[in-house]
Amino acid sequence: MTRWGVFLGLVLFVTAVVVVLARSSARALDDELASVSGRALRWNVAVSQALVAILVLAGAWLVGVPWTALGLGSAIGPTGESLMLGLALGAPIALGNALLSRSLDAKFLRDAAVLRRRLAPDTAIGWVTLLDVVIPAVAVAEELLFRGALVGALAVGFPVSPWLLAVLSSLAFGAAHAAQGTMGIVVAGVLGFVLAIGFVLSGDLLVVIVAHVVVDVVEFAVHEGPV
Repeated sequence: MTRWGVFLGLVLFVTAVVVVLARSSARALDDELASVSGRALRWNVAVSQALVAILVLAGAWLVGVPWTALGLGSAIGPTGESLMLGLALGAPIALGNALLSRSLDAKFLRDAAVLRRRLAPDTAIGWVTLLDVVIPAVAVAEELLFRGALVGALAVGFPVSPWLLAVLSSLAFGAAHAAQGTMGIVVAGVLGFVLAIGFVLSGDLLVVIVAHVVVDVVEFAVHEGPV
């Protein structure tokens, strides 16, 4: 029997920790992060996100949450179809994100730009690490927590509309990006809601993970890469 109350407590605790750490990072952005190398920062992000994913998965397994409730093992079709749908969802989001960042005054996106610049590598190996390890780790962990657990699993375990959960999880997702400043919080919240829509409609976590990867890769390529 699934212990949904225990799982709810776990995901709320993990979410709260993520939000608190994000706010702490925001306060330290100009001071402590300036003394941390980009390589160390990238690996810190990758490891911390991996820990989030492990906590959610381990918690779900221990209390008996069905994997399908998290959007795992419930692909809408063959894996290739999920990948294609994820690309189709991520491409317009990435385009909108790029156009928005270019249309807004740079001062509104200062914190996001500073953090992105700190994460951006200056070597080929650094780019491989960012694109093949860091960004996928972030996408998996954030989608697993904010879409799979907070939307999918809670909608299965409790009599709550997944659309209400999509709104609430998107607010938490925005708050978890406090290090990117006020505008970064707003943009992340909107992005989170669009991804939540994709997740609710597809029921497939892989779709939104791929879309998330596309958005982040395009953002780094446009602002920090040769594009």
